Amino acid sequence: MIDRYSLPDMKAIWSERNKYQTWLDVELAVCEAQEKAGKIPAATTDKLRASANFSVERIEEIERETHHDLIAFVKCVTENLGDEGKYVHYGVTSYDIEDTATALRMKQACDLIIDDLDKLLEALAKLARQHKMTPMIGRTHGVQAEPITFGFKMAVHYSQFQRDLLRLKEAREQISVGKISGAVGIFGNIGPDQEEMVCERLGLKAAPISTQIIQRDRHSAVLLPLAILASSCENIATEMRNLQRTEILEVQEMFLPGQRGSSAMPHKRNPWRFESICGLARVVRANAIPAMENIVSWHERDLTNSAAERVIIPDTFLAVDFMVQSLTRQLDRLEVNQDNMKRNLEMMGQLVFSEHVLLALIQKGMTREEGYKVCQRNAAKCWDDNVSFREALEQDGDVKRLLSSQDLDDCFDLHHHLRNVDRVFERLGLA
Repeated sequence: MIDRYSLPDMKAIWSERNKYQTWLDVELAVCEAQEKAGKIPAATTDKLRASANFSVERIEEIERETHHDLIAFVKCVTENLGDEGKYVHYGVTSYDIEDTATALRMKQACDLIIDDLDKLLEALAKLARQHKMTPMIGRTHGVQAEPITFGFKMAVHYSQFQRDLLRLKEAREQISVGKISGAVGIFGNIGPDQEEMVCERLGLKAAPISTQIIQRDRHSAVLLPLAILASSCENIATEMRNLQRTEILEVQEMFLPGQRGSSAMPHKRNPWRFESICGLARVVRANAIPAMENIVSWHERDLTNSAAERVIIPDTFLAVDFMVQSLTRQLDRLEVNQDNMKRNLEMMGQLVFSEHVLLALIQKGMTREEGYKVCQRNAAKCWDDNVSFREALEQDGDVKRLLSSQDLDDCFDLHHHLRNVDRVFERLGLA
């Protein structure tokens, strides 16, 4: 991922230095387990912990000769060690180290995203509570429907991100496993007891069974929830972009001092930060496809997963980290225009109460079909003749025959639509 969309903490996790450091952590844990099992001399691990180190530049130099990154790493680490160096990478295969270290980094990255989501949920909860009873028009198919509140709209997104958080926590558990089971997973040169010791030392669980690799359904179980999370971010970002359209203008993305919206049009204030989130969501969803294709492997392993994973795993975490943090900042500074919400709610001359009128007519004895036709023909007068819905109904003989002025007052009562908002907030723990 390019620096523009890479934040420092997540970037550090996916740096080359941290990759090799986690490899070294796994190698040292393997030595410790082998030593406890009596497979290598006592005190070997202490000597290695005191002296083992590496240089990214030296590893890259060796790899240009060996064309194998793990061999280059081991050679670099052991170059300046004494006799104890021969026990580095003793009895294990490359992916015992690499897959276990990848699980460590994916676990670390999941922890960052979980922290990001906690902060995003706080921002959404704040907006939801602040605007719990701020009325606005609800829209379906892009067309005005019935009244809701802006807080209710935010609460819907809050609930969705709660599910994202739950999925990511479950995914974290799926990937928090290591394997030290040898070249085909059958423990040819190292035992299950040593594998369990290594994983426990690293804060992981041992995979119950593995081949040369940890099976890639686990990695997909992380990248797919991240793709869903990215889509959740795009969902609310798209909503904010729509609500910022000039004709609606119910919210506005923060516009900082000195910021420019267009190179040609000085008046422009574009929702470009929300648009960036939408664009990155496409990248993250695309990465989910090779993640699922990587589940397929020839026999006990092939190398088709490797090149793709070097791109899709770090890039997905980096992009999602950026998206969630950016979204949180935008919501924290969101400008909410309550006056425009009120204006838009009223712009259709109370047509948004048509369902109330329909139900009232049915209660007074009309069939649903008859009541629908009465409401529709009076609604058409608002579209075509520029009169209010209430005025059109008051002039309709079929309506006057059944509904009193008080009945119509009840039909056009905004509170009727909002009377259960508190109950919904209680369900979400937002009360």
